[in-house]
Parts: sequence; C-alpha cells; structure tokens
Amino acid sequence: MTQLNLILLWHMHQPDYRDYATNEFVLPWVYLHAIKDYTDMAYHLEMHPGTKAIVNFVPILLDQLEDYIEQFSVGKIRDPLLRLLSTSELEHITMQDRLHIFDSCFLSNHERMLRPYPAYKRLHELYTILNQRGEAELAYFSGQYLADLLVWYHLAWMGESVRRNNEFVMRLMAQSEGFTVTDRLQLFNLIGDLIRNLIPRYRKLAESSQIELSTTPHYHPLAPLLIDFSSAHNGQPDAILPVSNHYPGGRSRVAFHLSSAITSHAQRFGEKPAGIWPAEGAISAPLLKILAEQNCQWSASGEGVLVNSLRASYPDKPLPERNRYLYRPYQVAGEAEQVVCFFRDDQLSDLIGFEYAKWFGRDAAENFIQSLERIHQNTPAGETSVVSVILDGENAWESYPYNGFYFLDDLYNLLENHPVIRTTTYRDYVASAENRDNIVTLPTLAAGSWVYGTFSTWIGDKQKNCAWDMLCAAKNSFDLVMQSDRLTDEEKTQASRQLASCESSDWFWWFGDYNPAHSVASFDQLFRQDLMNLYQLLKLPVPSSVFEPISKGNEQAEESGAMRRSS
Repeated sequence: MTQLNLILLWHMHQPDYRDYATNEFVLPWVYLHAIKDYTDMAYHLEMHPGTKAIVNFVPILLDQLEDYIEQFSVGKIRDPLLRLLSTSELEHITMQDRLHIFDSCFLSNHERMLRPYPAYKRLHELYTILNQRGEAELAYFSGQYLADLLVWYHLAWMGESVRRNNEFVMRLMAQSEGFTVTDRLQLFNLIGDLIRNLIPRYRKLAESSQIELSTTPHYHPLAPLLIDFSSAHNGQPDAILPVSNHYPGGRSRVAFHLSSAITSHAQRFGEKPAGIWPAEGAISAPLLKILAEQNCQWSASGEGVLVNSLRASYPDKPLPERNRYLYRPYQVAGEAEQVVCFFRDDQLSDLIGFEYAKWFGRDAAENFIQSLERIHQNTPAGETSVVSVILDGENAWESYPYNGFYFLDDLYNLLENHPVIRTTTYRDYVASAENRDNIVTLPTLAAGSWVYGTFSTWIGDKQKNCAWDMLCAAKNSFDLVMQSDRLTDEEKTQASRQLASCESSDWFWWFGDYNPAHSVASFDQLFRQDLMNLYQLLKLPVPSSVFEPISKGNEQAEESGAMRRSS
C-alpha cells in the first residue's frame, strides 16, 4: 500500500524585543510564548513519540531565551513585567509601573484567555470602570489588586500542559485571589524553570530523531528584498517600490544572516541544520543560490509561489489540477539544483491557523485527517504524495480553547495510528534515494512569500516603503563608518548587531492601516528606536525623520495581526 508523506513544520519566531541602549526588554512576548506555546508544543510531541515533525527555531528567538535564562541565573531581571511580578511592595510602585501593568496585563485573546476565568474577568471589569474616569483614578487600585492581576495574566499565558500537571499552578487557579508575595515569587521561579528546560526538551526530541530542528537566517530578514527590491514585481508587477533603488550590500547581508544562523544552530544543537525555512517562506532564485553555497539540502515556501512559478515556467499551458503539482518536491533549474524545494498546502495550513479554533478539537482533527485521505486517494497512479503543512508554532493557539490542547492531542494520536499517513521530516525525506526520484525540475522560480505568494505584506505601500528608505539611509551611513577608523572593533560589533535587528522582516509586517493600532505603535517605536540606537553607535546624528511615527494602524482592526492568511 502506498503511503502519504506528511511534513508538519512548526515555525517558532519572535523578533528582538531588546532595546540595546538600555538592555531592557521592551515587550514580553518571548517569555510569554515560551511558557505557553513552546512548552505545550514540546509536551504534545513528548506524549506522541510516534509523530514526527520539524521544529524551526529562528536564532534571534533562541538568543532571547538564553538571555532570559541568564537573567534568572544572575537575579537581575531586565523585563519590566517579570520584574514587577517579583516586586514585593506593589503598593509603592510608581504610576509609570502601574500603567505598565494595566497596559500589559489585559493584552490577550479575551474570549479564550480572560473570560473563562471569573476572577480575572472581574479584575478587568473593575479596571474598565475606573479607567473610564481617567488615569488619575488608577492610583486607587490596591497592591493586592495589582498582585492578583499580575498572577492572573501569567496564569492565562501558562501552557495548558503546565496547568494540568503542575500542582502549584492548580492551587493558584483554585485560590483565584489574594495572592501573596510568596505565591508570586514561586510563580516567577516556575517561569524561570520552564524557560531553562525548554531547549533541552527539544534537543532531546531531536536526538531521538522524532523531530528535525531547522533554522532561519538569524534576525529573520526578508531575504529576497534585501537582495533585490525589484523581486517584488515577480508576484506583483505594479508594486510601487521604495525611492531607494536597492538595499546596499543586500546579498552580503543575507549571507551574513544565514551563516550566523547555521553557526549558532550547530553550537546549540551539535550539528548543522539540514535545511532552511526562510523568513516568511520568502524565496527567490538568488536566495536559493546562497542556500546552495551553504550546502543546504532543502528549503520551503508557500503554495502561491509555486503557482506563480509554474505560470512563469509554462505561460502557454493551463495550470493542472492542484493534486498534480502541489504534493511533490522540486528543484529549480540552474545553480541551486541541490536545494530541494517544498511548497506548503495553504488550505490545510490555514485551516489550523484560522478555522479549526472554532471547532471541537476532535472534529477538527478528524477533518484534517479526512482531507489528507482525500489527497492520498487522488494521488496520480505510480506517485507518492508529500504534503507540507507549515505555520507558526505559537500565534494560532491563543484563539483555541485550552491553547489547542485537545486538537493537538487528537491530531497527533490519529496520525500515530493511521495506516496510510506517515509523518516524516524534510531531512529524512530527501535522504531517501526513492524519494529523490520524485523530484521535479522547475524551470523558473518566481520570487514570493507564503502570504499571497507576493511580498505585498512587507513592501509596496507608502508606509512600508518609507521604512525601507529609512533603513537604506542608515545602511549607507553604516557602510561609510565601517570603512573608516572611527569605531573600535567592539563598537563595530555592537553596530553590526544593531543593524541586523533593524533588518528584521517584522517591522515591515506591522506597518499599514490594516493592523491594530496598539500593536503598530509598539513595533513602529521598536523599529525607530533600533535605528536611533544604530546612528548613536555609529556616532552620527539621528535624522529628524526617525523621531516621527511611520504608521498609526487602525483602531478598528482585529485584535491580532500576528498571522495572515496565505490567500
């Protein structure tokens, strides 16, 4: 009986939230996702050793996790929210710290992470009443209210696997209010333990060959655009590009991010990664060439990229049925043929990312399996399908009941025991001589990403282009200073690290009036602060434009813009 090969790739990523000038964490998302999503995802794999998957860690996420581990080790916390959780006298904190607690501790999916907990819901109702009367009224909240709010926020962000198996967490949730300093310190220490144990858990899963660990260029840059802005025209011929013609030295910057990622991966996990998930699944022929130069065996992107590539390769032929082109590996003709390319099933991936959260977990898992069975039934005679399901390993679960616990448990259980569906990894797949016989040559690769098959999420509108022009100007200044004797070697290293953070794709993702205003303001400020820090490290005046917000977002936009449908 022929089998269907299923590859699940969970992409774990957060941009760098540190302000390098102050060394403070500006936003808490790294440690919150660590105790909730990265912890739960490891647990489900541990509970289902017969299910294989790829876990993709972006190095800048691992850098920050290690930073938190060091903070807990030395006892000097540089994340304001964590620091407040462990502060003994909350009655006497400043108004600025009070506002930070209020601004932070209600940021979540209220339907799934606040309303199910009556005590937490009541805290929110009290805040809403007083906040309507003005900021000064917030001084009336007691230290006990602040303590309870901090504890509940962290309990809401706690992984479901922890809530079900840790007796201390169970006790806090049953207690529901009146949390003491001792309670808060014990919760604080638990957070440290969860983060400390996280990477060893994934390393152990990799050592047993249950998972393949892959990487992404270090700071998650949108690599094809760094190489060539005009690659945006492959998927969007009428896209308006930034005033700057190109990103200065973009190819060498991509090579730097890639080489740095491979080195850090090898240091952390004891071996080089077999393959690369490029940031946002964004690929182009020049990027594949760079991947080939680093001996990468595989890469992957979105279904829309494959569709655009087939149309460019065979302009006079109609696109065949989906099951005749999507579920097979490809190599792109030219200098990067050694890199085997896979393309995600956008429909199945988006079902997990956006739709199944509304279903009962078992129903969703069975629907997913039935979809795979239909793909297998429609596989052309003599062929074996390989189905790629690729999505964020953190952002989707906030919309699921119980952080997706029942869906993932049922899905992995059904996959473990299925007679036809075989979970595997890209490394194992390409290592099989039999599978390599299935590789199809693709004459032309159209540059694009896993969102719409284009780069429109990162370039092409006024605000995004403005950010690119600001970054290009900063890079020109960086190049001039680096060629001079103005900086010491240590200062050059610091400036290079700061530039790498400025090159992250995340800043460009958030600019635009279709994203929620609160999130846009945070990421806009982070990007411009990174640029300010870069100019200061270069010992140059900061251009006045960097002090002006780039984008304001939309007050009526959805709560979260952290994920986007692929079509």
